[in-house]
Amino acid sequence: MADLYSSRELNSNISALISTAPLFVGLPEPAVAQATAHVVTRSHPANQVILLENDWGGSVYFILNGWVKIRTYNLDGKEVTLNILGQGELFGEMAALDEVPRSTDVITLTPTSIGSMPAQDFVHLIHSEPVAGVRLAQLMAKRLRQVNRRLRLRESDSMSRVADTLLFLAEGQGKSRLQGTEIPNLPHRELSSLSGLARETVTRVLTRLERRGLIKRENDILCIPDPQALEKLIS
Repeated sequence: MADLYSSRELNSNISALISTAPLFVGLPEPAVAQATAHVVTRSHPANQVILLENDWGGSVYFILNGWVKIRTYNLDGKEVTLNILGQGELFGEMAALDEVPRSTDVITLTPTSIGSMPAQDFVHLIHSEPVAGVRLAQLMAKRLRQVNRRLRLRESDSMSRVADTLLFLAEGQGKSRLQGTEIPNLPHRELSSLSGLARETVTRVLTRLERRGLIKRENDILCIPDPQALEKLIS
């Protein structure tokens, strides 16, 4: 079970939420204070279900740290990973906005801390602060572009699809370092679901990329030394 934070940790995590979530950056302090007044933060272990498809949406969720995957199933019952989200990103906003059941599952990939905001507070913020509404629209447009790109690549070769998946993760949550862009070294089954390839195929392609120096793997981190070089592989 998830454990609630202590009062001191709660205040710290609310501050972290405000500082890391793009939705809040630059908004008037009174509006942010009102929107986050009822936020509850919880910690979750890896592989824990946060939301289930067809649940009703009473909250919007912000990731304080860690990673979650957005999952659904195709007509054959096969799991399909639609997205992977990390620190500062939000999920559950669609059900809050249109008052319909959740359309996907959300599962933690790593130990994850999440802040949940009541849906009515989120909707009020969007209605009262035009900048917040614009940022939410920009976020949804970005996600739509990412999905469109991945759909176009479904007929491409396996190298292109794995390279695009890694770049997709780098664009969403990559951290720039002197040695390149770092992303989590996800289990191959997650990259398989995200790219639509067999796990064995993903493993072979990652090995080839590593031999060519296009990626470096060390424990929980995968580094892309030169994202532009990886981009050139996409046909």
